[in-house]
Amino acid sequence: MRTAEHLRYLILAAQREGNRQLTAALSLIGLTPAQSEALRIIADHGPLALKQLGDMLVCDSGTSPSRIVDRLVTAGLVQREAGEHDRRQVRLTVTRQGADKAEQVREIEDQLYDAIDGAVTTDDAAALTRVLGALTTGSPAGNALQKRLEAEGATAARG
Repeated sequence: MRTAEHLRYLILAAQREGNRQLTAALSLIGLTPAQSEALRIIADHGPLALKQLGDMLVCDSGTSPSRIVDRLVTAGLVQREAGEHDRRQVRLTVTRQGADKAEQVREIEDQLYDAIDGAVTTDDAAALTRVLGALTTGSPAGNALQKRLEAEGATAARG
């Protein structure tokens, strides 16, 4: 097996295992990984337009952002508000219940991140970040992650 092929399958296996663990934990609070990602983005960076949310979603769920939001609205976790200056521009915000659920998601994610931190050294993490960043630069998922990182930087600068 070529090194690149081995690397490809290791990345795929790690992604599937992480997603399996995340799916199991999130099912206990009634969310899918795609719903939890959207909820966290809205909680962390909202209010957002649907397009802004879609631009920051990395999870490839096969479900459109509008369907994910529809499910979150139906569950009472997110609300749609008409724009201040343009009623066609809908803004997404979390409800109180949504903020509580986003905190539960954050706790579940932190457990996964603690397991990852325990499996790799700081140097390994830095090398993996460089390699995976290079592999995803310019891709739709890589671009979505970059937008989220930029939004987090802007949030940190304001806070």
